[in-house]
Amino acid sequence: MTRLEKLRKRLGQCDEILLDAILMRHHIIKDIMAYKEENGLNILDPEQEERQKEWLDGRLENESNANEVWDIFHAIGKASKQMQARKLFDYNIVLIGFMGAGKTSISEYLKTLFAMDVIEMDQIIAEREGMSIPDIFEVHGEQYFRDLETNLLIEMQSRKNVVISCGGGTPLRECNVVEMKRNGRVVLLTASPETIFDRVKDSHDRPVIENNKNVPFIADLMEKRRAKYEAAADIVINTDGKSLIEVCEELVQQLLAMDENK
Repeated sequence: MTRLEKLRKRLGQCDEILLDAILMRHHIIKDIMAYKEENGLNILDPEQEERQKEWLDGRLENESNANEVWDIFHAIGKASKQMQARKLFDYNIVLIGFMGAGKTSISEYLKTLFAMDVIEMDQIIAEREGMSIPDIFEVHGEQYFRDLETNLLIEMQSRKNVVISCGGGTPLRECNVVEMKRNGRVVLLTASPETIFDRVKDSHDRPVIENNKNVPFIADLMEKRRAKYEAAADIVINTDGKSLIEVCEELVQQLLAMDENK
């Protein structure tokens, strides 16, 4: 056996060890999730990820190939997150609520926690149309924009394990709600009018309130939409005074409880 053949044999042995370790890691993660569910513990633990990062930084401090090893561990971590997401959510998570309720922030945080794909509906529509949402309203009208929303929701039915962040007006169409529920759980995020105003006051991409940025107008519009929002929702979460991790933990727990009761 040549030296090259010996080295390749050793490399193959390393691959066997790596594969066994990764499979073992995935089994342990499943056991951890099951233990948390059985004992009513929080599912989410971002501090654990930070501890792992600190450990890896220390181990790779003097390694010449630290960046490459980091990439490998990042890929393993991402795969583990996706595995958790598939176990928890065998469907899409559809976030609805008034503008500024926290849909974008929560969808991005869920992406961080579970490596889930995020469909930001307004962003996707703007990119496809090659113009901003206010410009779409001005050039084509609201009806045209609402049709684009409906078509995108229909398109998302072929996906699974995706976070879909809807525009504030999306649930006002009953046909949109039907499409949301075909392959998703609808999560309504709420906040007080004062909180909403504070979050949107400096934004200029919300044509519905662009000329009426004040608490009374927002409160009135929220009340007009409330019944349709609540009728569309599978679960409701108030985001006032809560951190992203608190909202996401509540979201996960409510979805799990909903699945258990079905």
